[in-house]
Amino acid sequence: MDLTDRIKSFELLGDRLCRYHEQSGQEGFTPLLEAATDASAANRWFTPELITVALNNLGKMLTGDNLNRWLSVYEDRLKRAAGQKTIGVVMAGNIPAVGFHDFLCVLISGHKLVAKLSSSDDKLLPAMASVLIDHDKDWQDVIRFTSGRLENFDAIIATGNSNTSKYFEFYFGKYPHIIRRNRNSIAVINGNESNIELQHLAGDIMLFFGMGCRSISKICVPAGYDFSPLIKSLGKYEDYANHNKYRNNYDYYKSIFMVSQVPFIDTGFLLLKEDAAIASRIAVLHYQYYDHPDDIVQGIRQSSEEIQCVISNTILPVETKLPGEGQIPALWDYADHIDTMEFLLSAF
Repeated sequence: MDLTDRIKSFELLGDRLCRYHEQSGQEGFTPLLEAATDASAANRWFTPELITVALNNLGKMLTGDNLNRWLSVYEDRLKRAAGQKTIGVVMAGNIPAVGFHDFLCVLISGHKLVAKLSSSDDKLLPAMASVLIDHDKDWQDVIRFTSGRLENFDAIIATGNSNTSKYFEFYFGKYPHIIRRNRNSIAVINGNESNIELQHLAGDIMLFFGMGCRSISKICVPAGYDFSPLIKSLGKYEDYANHNKYRNNYDYYKSIFMVSQVPFIDTGFLLLKEDAAIASRIAVLHYQYYDHPDDIVQGIRQSSEEIQCVISNTILPVETKLPGEGQIPALWDYADHIDTMEFLLSAF
């Protein structure tokens, strides 16, 4: 397949992902429908609604315009790419199809993929691969999933946490590699956000139960900030309190805070705790006061290795995303700010 054919295949996949839940029984959609059902049954964090959100977001990325805009930066090198290599990918499983972007980058760059899926998320990507293969049989020669040890690869992309990253460094360090660690996202709130912006922020905080690296785990708010409007917007997700696994976390940390006499704001489904740390627990959102936005910029820069993205409508001397963009990355928004395509085209 040449680059044009690969783009067409992923554009078709994008259309399927946007419409899969509306096409029950239709040819070409069955693998996605079955995978979504199986994924939700196997992992209770993957509710049908969140799977739909995740797959729709991916589908909206995969338009012809977006794909061509993204790849135009690499076009010359894609056309004269040296040779097909086998890229091993160790994927996370914290949110539905979280490893898709690596899957896309490896295949669109013309390499072979051998992927080790997380047991928490091993249904959705194989279904997407089947859609590609149904469209063009050549894909079956370049896509392989394994539940065992990764072997016979030329480079590695591995995503894990701070502990597994040490393991990855030990075993994969001799190969060209990208190794990712835990990251979280923060928001800088100025107190003048519109209702729409607050609703978008609520989604950036709560979608996927706050478990994604692009989920806001900490908000920075001006001194004297009135939390009421934000809490009202967060109310859209109050049904999370009825989700057993999420509720267990909420109840546990609430009891810990009460026993330890730690002050907190209780929304009934989310606990807001004043804490300078960026990473927070499930069902807990950290907040930190500031007198001027510039006061927190230095902290953001010093913690850059912990931060995936900064969400704000305030102009800051650091890269930011607008409210609502946190959970909808573009094709060119690379995890850990490492250009995966550059790596795949330059590592050999």
